[in-house]
Amino acid sequence: MLWAFPPSPTPAAMPNEVIKPARVWPFLLWLAAFYTVWLVLVSTGGRWEVVKEHWPIALAMGFGSYVAGSTPMGGGTVGFPVLVLLFDFPSSLGRNFALAIQSIGMVSATIYLLSARRPLDWGVLWPALRGMIVGVPLGAAVVAPALPDLWVKLAFAVIWASFGVMHLVKMRAIVAAKSDPDLPKPYERPVGYAVGLLGGVAAAVTGVGIDMILYAVLVLLYRSDLKTAVPTSVVIMAAASLLGIVTNAALAQLMPSRYAIDPEVFANWLAAAPIVALGAPIGALVVNLLPRTPTLVIVSLLCVGQYAWTVIDQRVTGAPLVISFVAVLAIEAVFRKLYLWGGSWSAAAPS
Repeated sequence: MLWAFPPSPTPAAMPNEVIKPARVWPFLLWLAAFYTVWLVLVSTGGRWEVVKEHWPIALAMGFGSYVAGSTPMGGGTVGFPVLVLLFDFPSSLGRNFALAIQSIGMVSATIYLLSARRPLDWGVLWPALRGMIVGVPLGAAVVAPALPDLWVKLAFAVIWASFGVMHLVKMRAIVAAKSDPDLPKPYERPVGYAVGLLGGVAAAVTGVGIDMILYAVLVLLYRSDLKTAVPTSVVIMAAASLLGIVTNAALAQLMPSRYAIDPEVFANWLAAAPIVALGAPIGALVVNLLPRTPTLVIVSLLCVGQYAWTVIDQRVTGAPLVISFVAVLAIEAVFRKLYLWGGSWSAAAPS
């Protein structure tokens, strides 16, 4: 049954998840450095009023950062629709904010995960990182500026609606999967490169996406344990966010008329950054102590709901509505194919 939650291990059953203080000093050093820089930026520039004025995005990113650390979804998944649909900013601002805020939240979560020595699937992650180095600049320079504002919003909505439906359909199998991340996987290098290239373009266009694509490949194709798949997706999103915002800033310097970054990106970043620097790591910590299924169900329903919100808010009708709906179905068909391939590979693997 779809809604039958499988049992999750209790904290007592996971002694290896307890983090020793000596392991987290890089994370504590990072937090000290970040908050020092943030305080200097706010104090020396007289920007306290800016922070106060943008409290709504800080409040929204409190939830968004928890989602970023506890699920395979970047904080931009919350930041983008709040800024673009609720506050009516252009999609380019939502994208740049997503990349900028994830460069703090997802990087903070990554430093925590590495300090805590959480398992990562390096066999797929390394080639995905190399593919991303090509995909993100390609998407930022060529694809993103060529797409109309509505199509960027729809691309974001389609990606996350597909993600939500995938979880609601395959929740039990995804949560129950167990695998050793160190074991070689069929075609992991070409698959990783493809994920990095395609996901890098998606991240450059919408501010998110590469994490979902990598996560879907890990849980559907390779039947990865969520304790490996989620941290691995966090790391790839952190790297893509850093590369994306740096690329966009460089393009804005070279051709401001085509790649300009709205000043509101920095204003919203100032307000939300101190929240996400702690929120994402807290999400990564707490999720290991709680059942994953309820969190994934709630987030998946929100993903589907934001698609409906986008369609209604933007008054999407006619061909764009049909194309977006068909795109969701097409992505679901790809997910189903990945799952079937994964099943045949698992059956053929030596026991």
